Amino acid sequence: MTSLPPSVRPARGLYLITPEETDTSRLLARVSAVLPHATWLQYRQKGADAGLRHAQAAALQALCTQAGVPLIINDDAALAADVGAAGVHLGEDDGDIAAARALLGPLAIVGASCYDDVALAERAVAAGASYVAFGAFFPTTSKVTTRRATPALLAAAAVLGVPRVAIGGITPDNMGPLVAAGADLVAVIGGVFEAPDPLAAAKAYRQAFAGA
Repeated sequence: MTSLPPSVRPARGLYLITPEETDTSRLLARVSAVLPHATWLQYRQKGADAGLRHAQAAALQALCTQAGVPLIINDDAALAADVGAAGVHLGEDDGDIAAARALLGPLAIVGASCYDDVALAERAVAAGASYVAFGAFFPTTSKVTTRRATPALLAAAAVLGVPRVAIGGITPDNMGPLVAAGADLVAVIGGVFEAPDPLAAAKAYRQAFAGA
């Protein structure tokens, strides 16, 4: 039986985002240790040159293929196409959703950052986004944030009919109200990769979803 493409599989759980790691071997080791507990993996690398980003994305794609976890590339649809990734995630100023959809095809996962704005999410879905991400819900050290989302935003976005991702300072202890409000996935960087025991942390997020 042929498995469903990533874009139409049920999406629920931990949306793991890679740390900014320039040592590719170390990046792969860190990711592989926790990948079995992730629903999706996003490759996010803002500081490296194009060659390193391509090499890391290709290596992660091979790792994700083996693990059966869709790989999503942050902010670079062309790179996603080059390495055969499952999709791309685009910020508000990082690329055109319709163009990414046209490049990657109808079965790709195309995500959009929508911050604290349901109207932005509506436009993203109309343009071809297959999921929308809201945040930050809590203070975070992973990136500078100026907008703060609320659980009510997740509930309001239910009418869009696509998975809703919550991001920003989320822990296994504070994610319950977000899941209850409709978060299908929680996106995490530091909560796993900066934890004293990343594997235990990844398991805790997965268990928190199961409990919710």
